[in-house]
Amino acid sequence: MSKKTIVVCDHIHQDGLDILANDSEIELINAADEPKDLLVSSIIPLADVVITRSSTDVDEAFLLAAKKVTAVVRAGVGVDNVDIEGASKQGIVIMNVPTANTIAAVELTMAHMLSCARQFPYAHNNLKLDRVWRRQDWYGTELKDKKLGIIGFGNIGSRVGKRAKAFEMDVLAYDPYIDASKASDFDIGYTKNFDDILACDIITIHTPKNAETVGMIGSDEIAKMKDGVILINCARGGLYDEDALLAGLTSGKIAMAGIDVFNKEPATDHPLLDLDTVIVTPHLGANTKESQRNIAIQAAEGAVAAAKGIAYPNALNLPIKENELPDFVRPYLELIQKIGHLSAQVTKSAVKSIKVMATGPIAEHLESMATFATVGVLTESVGDQINYVNAEFVAQERGIEISKEVKPNHSGFTNKVGIKLTTTNGTISIAGTVFDDTQQRIIEIDEYTLDVEPKGTMVFFRNTDTPGVIGDVGRIMAENGLNISDFRLGRASNKQALAVVRIDGQVKKALLEELAALKACISVSHATL
Repeated sequence: MSKKTIVVCDHIHQDGLDILANDSEIELINAADEPKDLLVSSIIPLADVVITRSSTDVDEAFLLAAKKVTAVVRAGVGVDNVDIEGASKQGIVIMNVPTANTIAAVELTMAHMLSCARQFPYAHNNLKLDRVWRRQDWYGTELKDKKLGIIGFGNIGSRVGKRAKAFEMDVLAYDPYIDASKASDFDIGYTKNFDDILACDIITIHTPKNAETVGMIGSDEIAKMKDGVILINCARGGLYDEDALLAGLTSGKIAMAGIDVFNKEPATDHPLLDLDTVIVTPHLGANTKESQRNIAIQAAEGAVAAAKGIAYPNALNLPIKENELPDFVRPYLELIQKIGHLSAQVTKSAVKSIKVMATGPIAEHLESMATFATVGVLTESVGDQINYVNAEFVAQERGIEISKEVKPNHSGFTNKVGIKLTTTNGTISIAGTVFDDTQQRIIEIDEYTLDVEPKGTMVFFRNTDTPGVIGDVGRIMAENGLNISDFRLGRASNKQALAVVRIDGQVKKALLEELAALKACISVSHATL
């Protein structure tokens, strides 16, 4: 059998290179030191599988050169520099290494927490650089008996909680996408009320970066916090509103902040760097020798498995060559994933079961639709660790039941797809179809019939069907500076109505509170696609 060529585009740990070099079925090309233009023009065309890091963009030029490439392994978690959609259309599997740096990120979080509590970096500089011995300047605070609020209780957040318990801290977790038992198993408190987290002495965040979590700690949330709170972010830049963070630190509301990640990096001239109340590191979450070794080993093993066609561990996409699918299928796969993501955002609670339904010829592809639907649902809680290959396994680990049903066609539509999502907060059913081959539409939400394009920021307002409601909703939107780009209304036989309002701008908590205060309001929620 001829050897498969694996090209390493960026520097990885030697142990990963050794795995590739010692495999008799693999031809290794280590191109980490090659100029990027030469790499793309002359070396990538030779590759069957490629290993990259952040220094190599898998962009249009890369993909044009990747004539033989079947898989790209991103040695790390983030795939911001990878054109996943373009790779999918070309039949290239994109894989990453999502858990190799877990412990490194956990321990960095604890380091920032301790540094903020005891101001070690400043005491160190005062003695070593200034040669000043002033113990009285460096009175810190103890972690023992302090209340730690953890936002996001996944692989990293749960391990931070476990270590905080060893410091005898009182730990409280907030994560609407997990079952409360996951926290109680660690003897850690669990809350669904975000204000409980804002009342903690120290707050650390460990969520994916998405439309819901960007800026989730802003000026309103900081105003509710204790005076002297300590904030930690070793997850993703932008989860804290950096302007609000700066204002809170400047005013003294926030005593200290430990920041490893920024919204725009490198952040060498960021105003937070001017404050003595900020401990910063330059995105070191994965920067340990052990983490780099683990990343390299897992990336190399994944690349070898992909090259040999054995498996595609941690694949982030499903390689779909459009000429191998009927033309009408792809829009439905995209639609069912959007419906899944939408339903998870609207419910914002731990998922119990996902039922995927189809009517018409599209039902022949029900298995694929179930995979896409599950990815859509779990993306909201799992982020970039969910993919088309591991979706079923992740669902099983979380105790989520996935079922599929082919329904008789009584709808009048040639094809129709839908999801019934059951969570700890109840159930929601959403169905949709595709018009004119490409125009995706949501046509049913629970008992309401509508015609909604699944796109942008949407507010879902359920109300008693009484006069004046549409005007009240429009007025509140205007008062909050939001332009309505589309307004769709569905009515039910029980004298209730559902409005789906697409807006230009972001949904803030104050808007939801004003809508919820309307007398006719039954419920209000929002989602962004």
